[in-house]
Amino acid sequence: MPLKIYLVLFAASVLGAVGQVFLKLGASGREHFTSFLNAWIFAGLVSYGLGTALWIYSLSKAKLTLVYPFTALTFVLVYVVGVTFLDESMSIRDLLGVALVLGGLFLISTT
Repeated sequence: MPLKIYLVLFAASVLGAVGQVFLKLGASGREHFTSFLNAWIFAGLVSYGLGTALWIYSLSKAKLTLVYPFTALTFVLVYVVGVTFLDESMSIRDLLGVALVLGGLFLISTT
């Protein structure tokens, strides 16, 4: 896979992760439907939408079996942001899981 596609996939993963974090910020503490209509939710949807557009572009340039594993990178990025900025808990078991995900992504992407 060309380097350009790796960069596009990384950008798509970052935008997807940022979108998820924004959605979390927009949803936290909300109880009524109308309270979910806020700037954080809007920013999350825009970010997620841009990431999806990059994802679709990547699918047009590379095999699905090479592109799809990059969704796992989004999980790792969301975990890191959650721990770093949202004061969520972290354990050795979690870190082992992150390492396994990254190891698997490395193995798949270097074939």
